[in-house]
Amino acid sequence: MRITEDFQEGRFARRVNRFAGEAVVGSRRVRVHIPHSGRLGELLVPGRRVVLRRESGAQRKTGYDLLHVAGGRRWICIDARLPPRLVEEGLRAGKIAELKGLYPFRREIRLGDGRIDLLLAGMPGPCYVEAKAVTLVAGRTAIFPDAPTQRGRRHLLALLRARREGSKAAVVFVVQRADALRFAPNWSTDPGFARMLVRAAAAGVLVLAYACHVTCMDVTLMHSLPVLLDTRVR
Repeated sequence: MRITEDFQEGRFARRVNRFAGEAVVGSRRVRVHIPHSGRLGELLVPGRRVVLRRESGAQRKTGYDLLHVAGGRRWICIDARLPPRLVEEGLRAGKIAELKGLYPFRREIRLGDGRIDLLLAGMPGPCYVEAKAVTLVAGRTAIFPDAPTQRGRRHLLALLRARREGSKAAVVFVVQRADALRFAPNWSTDPGFARMLVRAAAAGVLVLAYACHVTCMDVTLMHSLPVLLDTRVR
């Protein structure tokens, strides 16, 4: 998925609040939007190289979106808005074998008390899909979440209820970096989410994880990763 051709590299300066920060581009310090509500403590380090995309709009308070952060020699995408689009792209390219025969039908579907990212249609029957952005890797294991997430638990509960009522359901953890070998829930940070994920999987909700290839200009869904639900990463 092409993100931008009009990108600029800079250096991260500081995080102002949950969704705003500052970066240095050339000799200028600029305000940036951080499209991720997680902690990102291991990534948003002062002096770290970042990729920015210039944005404009009457309602905006920042002139840039912060898209990628350097992790060693690799880029890590922190844009949490991308996973549903990456899953759609992966489905159309036939990359998600577990959802073969399904195609994107509608986005932002009301389910229970909230909304789920995608409703898929096709021969296997309708399937509700929630896609999550994963940026944290510990010991080559991608883990989610990096901060407690009540919203994430509500999404899992909605998928669990849909599955119990006879619908197909899946959660796809989109690992927006290429250095992970496996995926596991983050038991130490949010044991409630981890337990809910185990319950959902036991009830038949598909739990999938996919790694991504990330460059300055694009993010591409690559291959599936093993999911280890009982692994405690510290």
